[in-house]
Amino acid sequence: MAESFGTDAERYDRARPGYPAALVQRIRAACPGAEIVDVGCGTGIAARQFQAAGAVVLGVDPDARMAGLARQRGLEVEVARFEDWDPDGRAFDAVIAGQAWHWVDPAAGAAKAAQALRPGGLLAVFWNAFEPPPDLNEAFAGVYRQALPGVPVPRPAAHASAYAGLCAKAADGIRQAGTFGDPEQWRFDWDRPYTRDEYLDQVPTAGIWPRIPPAAQQEVLAGLGAAIDAAGGSFTMHYATVAVVAARTGDA
Repeated sequence: MAESFGTDAERYDRARPGYPAALVQRIRAACPGAEIVDVGCGTGIAARQFQAAGAVVLGVDPDARMAGLARQRGLEVEVARFEDWDPDGRAFDAVIAGQAWHWVDPAAGAAKAAQALRPGGLLAVFWNAFEPPPDLNEAFAGVYRQALPGVPVPRPAAHASAYAGLCAKAADGIRQAGTFGDPEQWRFDWDRPYTRDEYLDQVPTAGIWPRIPPAAQQEVLAGLGAAIDAAGGSFTMHYATVAVVAARTGDA
């Protein structure tokens, strides 16, 4: 599933949300320099935000299709699973992962990050939790229940609390590495308006989407579109970006 996103890299790049400027600024302020590795960089959504903030970013991604589009957007990318990636003696000021660290073994990933970071360098992994307005969220849930009875699919709302397990696993992996200070958790709340078409464009970028039968895909999209139309044709999604952050210790 981790390598399914490249089936429509253009849509992923166009439709997936970015990250709050406050997160980017706080990470940039906390790391000792401008050289950053973006793990699971995909098409470069987060990387471009860090580049705009003055960072020099190297992407690492296992999907050559996603990496190819990221290169077209101006990002240098090396194709590899992060656990297998070789820093080759290079040292960086931060290792980041936006919406990707759950595809990485948390202990092996933290150890690899420590290998790539300068002392004082930052490991920062983060996710976007999302929540539609309550009435629309209930309508969305009904669409999924009808189209996919008994099938476990991502909930229409992935509250910040739903990411508590991912954050805990990331923090445990960081502690196991033994080369970081105590991990911190950060949270940034923000909102983004969506038109009907903008939201429906994003829905097929979910990792589980290719596993849904085509007829059910069409039923889901039609049902979600009808729900948004009934709500006036647009809505505002609430996001909470949650992050686990730790600084590398040691002298070398």
